[in-house]
Amino acid sequence: MIILEGSLDESAVQSLINRSTELLESRDGVVNRVDKWGTRRFAYEIDKKQEGIYVLLEITAGNEAVEPFDNFLRLADETVRHKIVRVPEHAAGRTRPTVSDEALEAAVGGRDE
Repeated sequence: MIILEGSLDESAVQSLINRSTELLESRDGVVNRVDKWGTRRFAYEIDKKQEGIYVLLEITAGNEAVEPFDNFLRLADETVRHKIVRVPEHAAGRTRPTVSDEALEAAVGGRDE
């Protein structure tokens, strides 16, 4: 999630998204989805600003891509706040966690009824 300055025009927002995408892809990351939420009013003032533009990026990348991306967002003047969250694979819908029969039997205690 990236929160950009509310005063930015659409071309500046798209420029930051393009630079982010290029940075991630240059380090073998993949941008799966870009979701622009638009301008939202803050619950409280942040850096003397009342509103910001919210952009959600869903990416698939390793640490070698995420660390430079985090640094880029930290240094970008347009960025008010950002948050990078690792979503477990099973929660992202890619795979489901499975339990082996042996593990299930051990957890239940091997009761036969």
